[in-house]
Amino acid sequence: DRRQRQMCIRDRNKDFTYFCMGVSLVVTSLLYYNIGEEAKKEYAMPTEYEKMIAGDFYKPSDPELRALAASSREKQWAFNAEPDRLKRAEIVKSWFGSTGENVAMNPQFVTDYGVNIHIGENFYSNWNLTMLDICPITIGDNAMIGPNCQFLTPLHPLDPTERNSGIEYGASITIGDNFWAGGGVTILPGVTLGDNVVAGAGAVVTLSLIHISEPTRRSYIS
Repeated sequence: DRRQRQMCIRDRNKDFTYFCMGVSLVVTSLLYYNIGEEAKKEYAMPTEYEKMIAGDFYKPSDPELRALAASSREKQWAFNAEPDRLKRAEIVKSWFGSTGENVAMNPQFVTDYGVNIHIGENFYSNWNLTMLDICPITIGDNAMIGPNCQFLTPLHPLDPTERNSGIEYGASITIGDNFWAGGGVTILPGVTLGDNVVAGAGAVVTLSLIHISEPTRRSYIS
């Protein structure tokens, strides 16, 4: 009868819908496994490390980040205990994201990961340098860093509920060539400084200063 015919049509439509869904899943799976590793990365969810260095909210408790921090601590202890400056330089070169050939750094040095720090040729830092590198810290050639300086990329949410949840974020620091920081200078998250910048002792740098690169000119921050 008419009712039975309608039920048969509905059942056939339902079966066809399920069939199409199955075919779609199979095709999607075949495409995914044949598109290559680079394309797969575009579809993959970002890791906590990738979120961190991009300046997005991330979870510092992530196991990958904890392992990376633990490895950094071992290098930090080895660096600070090493009396030979050349051996300290070799530790830095094997630790940081990139360095120049000529690196001279005094202890005590403190960092989060180290791998997100990039320094150019002829880098010198005096005692008690802190570089918290949840986001990249990049400094050009011929940098002179006075004692007790800080380069800080971490940030915390202003909202107390978000802050207490344990999530964090940050902003990178980028500095050009011929930078000189006097004693006790603090560079805050998100700051970009151009070439030939001098930061006077005790300066807290909160704003970017991009200066036209001319060897006979310099910008002074006090």
